[in-house]
Amino acid sequence: MLWPLLAIVAGLAVLVWSAERFVDGAASTSGHLGLSPLLIGVLVIGFGTSAPELMVSALAAWQGSPGLALGNAYGSNIANIGLILGLVALLSPLAVHSQVLRQEIPLLGGVTLLAAWQLHDGYIGKWESVVLLAVLGGFVAISIWRARTAGDDVLASETEESIAVRPMSLSRGLIWTVVGLVLLILSSRLLVWGAVAVAQRFGVSDLIIGLTVVAVGTSLPELASSISALRRREHDLVLGNVVGSNLFNTLGVVGLAGVIHPIDAGAEVLRRDWIVMMVMTVLLAVFAMGWRGCPGRINRLEGGLLLLLFILYTGYLVTTVLSASG
Repeated sequence: MLWPLLAIVAGLAVLVWSAERFVDGAASTSGHLGLSPLLIGVLVIGFGTSAPELMVSALAAWQGSPGLALGNAYGSNIANIGLILGLVALLSPLAVHSQVLRQEIPLLGGVTLLAAWQLHDGYIGKWESVVLLAVLGGFVAISIWRARTAGDDVLASETEESIAVRPMSLSRGLIWTVVGLVLLILSSRLLVWGAVAVAQRFGVSDLIIGLTVVAVGTSLPELASSISALRRREHDLVLGNVVGSNLFNTLGVVGLAGVIHPIDAGAEVLRRDWIVMMVMTVLLAVFAMGWRGCPGRINRLEGGLLLLLFILYTGYLVTTVLSASG
């Protein structure tokens, strides 16, 4: 039992470190190659912070543990909103000005509803997974078009400032991108092995392990990047990380895992985990969108509510694990 636990701890530690190196290298390289700051903020940083979820879920599905893959994706979405945005808003209320984010938040709600439709029979097959990947491709295409035609946006300026804080040459950016990617793959493989072994030892499903330990662990890069952005008062970049990551998790991570191995989700995912994910998404929209010309804002009270919901949900899952093992 000791080795699987050590594998989880070591895997998560390397995963978090390599994810940050990968995102920094990819963002810097994209800037050198002429990609617009808005596109870097939406795709490279927003999606790049989900690289741990993608690697872990793809490896889990390939090794025959699709429940771990699904739990990792949905659990990370819940952690991104409840733990990360909740904690960050408690530290400092988040003001939202970006029009791009106000367009993406309703899209995140629609994508979450799409997930419910696919989960209604407790099974996500390969063709349903292809649909998710196709929707992701459409979103990427729209983002590229919008980056070319949109005017100035707060998210673009904050992304440009973020890249300027950690300047890299093109060669250094490429090196860190490759090194980060290789370490992501290796640490993900170690983490999946440890997580599956622990799930088998305690007699719980790999879905539960994915929703708890693995989900929180793979969300740590988003937490680190969000706190870093908060120090520079880049509030829209904080929210952009979370919204972009959740879109990629729901579409790309679940889609790729389902193509590799169909996911037998069972009825409890729709009745329990999806409902929590949807409630979190709706609350995010209500808090961050702003109404009647007022700018969106997630204050400390709202952040505390998000964090409380995450704690209650995680506590319920942990109780489930302890009951199964006892």
